[in-house]
Amino acid sequence: MRTVFLLIVSNIFMTTAWYWHLKYHNEPLWKVILISWGIAFFEYCIAVPANRIGSYEFNAFQLKTIQEVVTLVVFAAFAVVYLKEEIKWNYIVGFALLVLAVFFVFKKW
Repeated sequence: MRTVFLLIVSNIFMTTAWYWHLKYHNEPLWKVILISWGIAFFEYCIAVPANRIGSYEFNAFQLKTIQEVVTLVVFAAFAVVYLKEEIKWNYIVGFALLVLAVFFVFKKW
């Protein structure tokens, strides 16, 4: 559970680093790149320990699957709350199919 929590926190930083500037089209690109790098630094400081800790409990494929699901959930919340985007039915279906992928990755065959 600690791994998932750390991945959530790191993804909040990374999603912010990648997408915060979409509301600021008039800012120079060099400026938003530098600010994004500064934000992403904190993401790495959390993501690396999250993956190190998680490697004792999950294999690499499982860790990556967890990260992708966390990334989508965090991004969806960010897009709705910060970017004021609408979640459409096809996005929900796509996310549901990714959750189905989680089943196949974690199923003991």
